[in-house]
Amino acid sequence: MNNAQAGSKKAGENILTFIGRHSYIVVFVLIFIVYMLTTSGLTWGGMMNIFRHSAVVGIIALGMGLICLTGEIDLSVGSMLAFDAGFSVVVFNKTGSIILTLLFALAFGVVCGLINGLLVGYIQMPAFIVTLATMLIYRSFAQYCCQRIDKVLLGGGSSVYKMSRKLPDGTELAAYQRMYNFGNGKIATLPIVGIILILLTILFVYISTSTKFGKKIYAVGSNTKGAQMAGINVAKVKVAVFVITGLLVGVSAFLWISMNASADPATTGNSYEMYAIAAVVLGGISMSGGKGRVLGIFFGALSYTVIDKIIVALKMDSLINNAIKGIILIIVIMVQIVGPKVRARFKK
Repeated sequence: MNNAQAGSKKAGENILTFIGRHSYIVVFVLIFIVYMLTTSGLTWGGMMNIFRHSAVVGIIALGMGLICLTGEIDLSVGSMLAFDAGFSVVVFNKTGSIILTLLFALAFGVVCGLINGLLVGYIQMPAFIVTLATMLIYRSFAQYCCQRIDKVLLGGGSSVYKMSRKLPDGTELAAYQRMYNFGNGKIATLPIVGIILILLTILFVYISTSTKFGKKIYAVGSNTKGAQMAGINVAKVKVAVFVITGLLVGVSAFLWISMNASADPATTGNSYEMYAIAAVVLGGISMSGGKGRVLGIFFGALSYTVIDKIIVALKMDSLINNAIKGIILIIVIMVQIVGPKVRARFKK
């Protein structure tokens, strides 16, 4: 092999290595190029709109990514979002306090996540079955309670949790406008909810790459038995990632009601477990556990939102939307599986 051939082979290996390590960026760029070609024009406002719409799913996906890195899955996050958001509205209508509403949303999410974590981590039930069951339970409770709670605490809604402009005693609630302004506000043209997504992404990138806990997550997902032999408490790690996911769902629930001033127990968070999983997959996280970068989840969430925008721009039949998204996910997972094999063959 002459120098030119060796140089060409090395360049090819470098390109494949880059694509393998940063597939989430490549996927996002390709999807964004398609978006630019299918829309009448790319505007800053349009980009910020994508950013805003990615926030709730992106935050939930950060937790889902940690769970997937351990080799598990959580199908309950969408129902948990509806359950948490609904009761957070009730707390807001009762107390008129933004701080108490936020604290409740976080605590409620932690409890829901802890239930999942204990069943999966310590009782060692399959995560798929556990979270499938709690998905049904959380959604059902959210709908049932909405029919039983005092209508005053529901903001006057009959089947929807609505933030009220007045306390039960009739006092005007100034916090309503402040909370709504927070959820829909901007800082230097950047949506506040999007900034929160960025900050949480930075935090969890740090946790996953620079802390012992982050290394334990990867160890558990890569080789559970090996992690146990190394002295890692596998059950504790699994409980922790489910609790963290519940906490992030709590953040998302608070942002949801801030943005929308309501929560419909039947539709809020509907299919969000699939959206979060899609963001994780598009972000390059391996569903088998132990592989991938948390930073990719951020780009995965943006990519999934852009796909939605492309479908709308092309004016496709809404009934075919999910089929298109499913095909894209299959292609991305296929690339994850086939990519390493291609790189290995190329090096021979």
